[in-house]
This record gives sequence, C-alpha cells and structure tokens, in this order.
Amino acid sequence: MEHGYELLKACTNFFADFIIFSLLALYLCRLHLSPYRFKKDPVVKKSLKVFVKTYGCQMNERDSEMILSQLQCTGYELTDNEKIADVVILNTCSVREQAEIKALGKSGYLARKKRTNPNFKIGIVGCMAENLGEKLFKLNGAIDFVVGPKRLHELANVIEGNGPNLCIGDPEVRCPTHGFGRKLGKNQCSAFLSIMQGCNMRCSYCIVPKTRGIEQYRPMQDIVEEAKFLAENGIREITLLGQIVNNYGGRLMPMVDGKTPFVQLLEHLNALPWIERIRYMSPHPKNFSDDLILAHKNLPKLCPSVHLPIQSGSDRILAAMKRPYTREKILEIVEKLRSAVPDVGISTDIIVGYPGETEEDFEETVSLFDAVKFNMAFIFKYSPRAGTKSADLIDNVGDGEKERRNQILLQRVQETSSYYHRKFLGKTVEVLIEGHAKRGEDTMFGWTSNHCKVLVKASENNIGRIVPIRIDGFATTILSGTLVDSY
Repeated sequence: MEHGYELLKACTNFFADFIIFSLLALYLCRLHLSPYRFKKDPVVKKSLKVFVKTYGCQMNERDSEMILSQLQCTGYELTDNEKIADVVILNTCSVREQAEIKALGKSGYLARKKRTNPNFKIGIVGCMAENLGEKLFKLNGAIDFVVGPKRLHELANVIEGNGPNLCIGDPEVRCPTHGFGRKLGKNQCSAFLSIMQGCNMRCSYCIVPKTRGIEQYRPMQDIVEEAKFLAENGIREITLLGQIVNNYGGRLMPMVDGKTPFVQLLEHLNALPWIERIRYMSPHPKNFSDDLILAHKNLPKLCPSVHLPIQSGSDRILAAMKRPYTREKILEIVEKLRSAVPDVGISTDIIVGYPGETEEDFEETVSLFDAVKFNMAFIFKYSPRAGTKSADLIDNVGDGEKERRNQILLQRVQETSSYYHRKFLGKTVEVLIEGHAKRGEDTMFGWTSNHCKVLVKASENNIGRIVPIRIDGFATTILSGTLVDSY
C-alpha cells in the first residue's frame, strides 16, 4: 500500500514538474518567436559591429531589415560602414546568374580582410545560400556561415557558434512567416510588408521554389497588426510582398462575398488610418482576378500602379516556360485595368533568349510591347539556373542575339516610358516625399501614386508628407516639378 502511495506521489510530482517545464518552454518559445519581439529597444551586450549588404529583390530587402532588427535586439551593434564591421553578411539572390557572380566576387574581396583579422566573420544568407549550400565553403574557404531564407530566425545563434555553420532547408520547428520585427530608418515613410513566403508554381526557368519553398501565408490579422505598427511609427505607404502576392491565402482561406483572400486583405488595410497608400508586388497574371481589378477602382488607398510580369509575348514560349496564360489573357487584364483606372501605370518583366525562342517568338513579344505600352520594363537575358527544368535545355540563342533582342526592347521601353511621363507635364500631382535626392542638398525625391519618381526643390520638413507638385520637366524614367505655393 505504501509502495502504491509513493508511486502515486512520484507520478504526481513528475507531471507537476512536466506541466511547469512545458509552460516555461512555451513562454520562452513565444518570447523567441513573437512577431513583435523586436519592437523593444535593444540593450547592447556585445561589441561586435554588423554590416549587411543586400542583393536582389524587395523580399531580400525586407529580409535584411528583419536580420538587422534581430541582431540589434540580441545585442549586436549595427553599422553602415563595411570597413569597421566585425561581421559582414551578404544577403544574396539566385534568380539571375549575374547576381550570384557579384555576391561571390564580394565575398572574395572580403576574404582579404580575414588575413589580417582572423576574428572577422563573413556570412552568406538568402537564396544563393539555399541554392549552393555547402559548395560556398569550397568556393571561398573564408566564409564562416551559410544560412538559407527559411532559417534566418536562427542567424544570431549561428553567428555566436550555437548552431551549425550550414543552416539551409526547412527548419525542424517552422518559424512564423516573416513575423519578425522592424528596423525602420530615420524619417522612413514607406515600408515593405511580407504577407507570404514561397511559391507553388513550377516555371521552368525559376529557382524560387527551390530557395524559398512552398507557399506559406501569414494570418491576415497578423499582417493588419503589423501594418498598424508601421502606421504608428510614421509609415505612410506599404508595399505588400509575396512571390505570387495575389495568390495570398491560396485554397486555405475562403472567398467572402465573392472576394479572394488577397482582396479581403486589401480592404482591411484600406480601412486603417494613417496608412495613405498601398502597393503590392509581384502578382501573377494567372491569379489576376476581376475582384482585384475592381479593388483598384473602389479602394482609394490602393495605388494605380501594377507590376505585371509577362516574361514573353509568345504563347509557344509561355507554354515552354510553364506560364499558364496567353498573350490574349495579358491584353484582357490590361484592357480591364485601364477601363477601371485610366491613369494606371503598368510595368513588366521580360526574358529574352529563352531556349528555342525564334525570331518570330521575339517579334510577338515586341508586338505585345507595342500594344500594351508599358511605362517601365525590366529586361533580362536568359541564363540557365542549376536546379531548374530549363537548365537541361540547350541554350541555343547566342549571347550576341540575346543582347540584340535586349537592346530592341530597351529602346521600346524608353519610347513608351517617355510617352507616359510626358502626359504629366503641366499637371499638379500628389507626391509622397521620401528623402534627399542624390543631386543637390535641397532637392528631394518622392513618388506619385502611379509610381513615377519626382524630383523637387523642397525642405526636409516635407519628408513623409504627400504634397502637391506641379510637373514642369520629364526624362525617360523621372519627373521634375515645383512645390505648389501653399506648401
């Protein structure tokens, strides 16, 4: 009987200890992974200075912001001066070969510093880290750690030697997507806001599904709360980020009143005070729904600007790229957008020289350019990426021909962009002033809601304000004007 009593007592104590330990572990986990953990002012407990250099897309810029906030709040000192840094982190891109070459070249340059300072640390993070992994240590033996985009929340531990120096792939415990805090700059008035991670598409040329993984969506309320936090800290314009941003929610979130989850999110954000402008990128033509077009017409804070990456104007090449739409679909989207919002600015991405692209295929892309009249375009010469389906194809379009096609489209863009910007001459437009321009101390720069860059003589007091500017000059990609007298 006594033995049974002692056993019962031991079990009771064990379960009590287990519950206490579990609650403590849960608290510590929430403390570590809370989306707004990094809002608090950090206490500097280390003397190490960290510098982060960013390559690539807006998603990488947001990741770098999160890295800086994480490291600052775990005690590191941030610096904008690479020369005095104890740790240099290169946040890399793998979408284009040239981006990898630049980052590898930079890591080689940094390796020279290590010869005189063995305590100096070099880190490679981001998409190239995920894509090349252990190969990076072989390419440059001076690299100290490699961390993929899905493991950035482990970066502080890796730097301190409390985790593996190769940290790629999916984490054992999945971290809340992009929920980490903000490192906002002085007078910053616009910010990126990640709403999802990864991509479920399988475009034949694209490395993103390998480096970023499958689609994961942040809870809508978490996104709204972060937007509120940004607004409370001076942000007036937010840009929603996702590999296929308009597929937010996928099939995991329901339609409501015939509206997709992405449009529902836009409506919630449009209702927030202080947030004055909302942008998003990059959408996919496949998911460009009628309710999104209607949102552009009905939501006053949703900017009349759309980046629509078409990649090619040839149906044959689009099919080879595994892009599930046609040129007619693009023309239909553009027609509906311009019908709903006549002054909408539309930009795009194009790849020239994809394997098998004939002159006839290329001319179809040119004709689509002429039909749409994009006000901006980013033209890329195809380069095979290891790990993609197109890497197995014969790259049968020569470098010279790729360059010729590239130049033809660049010339088209200059013409259509000049045409678009010329329309603003003599008009007064509202511009969000973001900061000092590179030319002249008293020259500021800002953006119209259509995403046209504007230069203006104005005081620093206007940073973060939307002000009326009368446009009296233009170039291919930029406007210049005069602040209206009342301001």
